[in-house]
Amino acid sequence: MTLEPGRLRALEWLAMAAVSIALAAATGFKLWSISWAEVLGFISAGICVWLMVREHVATWPIGIASNVAYGILFFESRLYADMSLQLVFGILSVIGWVNWGRSASGPVLVTRTRQQEWWWLLGLLPVATFLIREVLLLANGAAPFGDALTSSLSLAAQFLATRKRLENWALWIVADLIYIPLYLSRGLPLTALLYAAFLAMCITGWIQWRRTISA
Repeated sequence: MTLEPGRLRALEWLAMAAVSIALAAATGFKLWSISWAEVLGFISAGICVWLMVREHVATWPIGIASNVAYGILFFESRLYADMSLQLVFGILSVIGWVNWGRSASGPVLVTRTRQQEWWWLLGLLPVATFLIREVLLLANGAAPFGDALTSSLSLAAQFLATRKRLENWALWIVADLIYIPLYLSRGLPLTALLYAAFLAMCITGWIQWRRTISA
């Protein structure tokens, strides 16, 4: 039996609401030691990525809320590059919000990354990773290289997402594969679980956005 698209999305919202309430209750009643910042970041970031898979413009304001929560969390965990990254993500989210909603002729279409954009990204990624790593070494960051590499990949992916480029999902997939063990090593199991869920959603996003282009 195949569910209608509207009913399927309603079930997805109900599932996210149930998980959100359960996580908030566990934190409120102190059933675990996970902080409010991590729980709120988990909830808002999960909804943000799901909305991006669905090409919904509300992904951007919810993403900004997630940036605030994770900025606090990463500061407490001494992941300084990721903390600073949240500020940049917030700026890119505003740009994405404007770009996705500014077309007078209809929704902004999914497109492939242009060759010139690839050249810029391939040139800037190693430079950005090196520079961020050097700063983190001076700041006594917890995981300088891993933090720097994931930060560079995330910035590149977010930039492509603001322009609705299909390949943003490929960069997010690579970043998530690094993020999961990084957050486990810093004692952030809920965030590591979130990025495992992100990985699955990014693969889904890649598939759905490719279908959009084909259509």
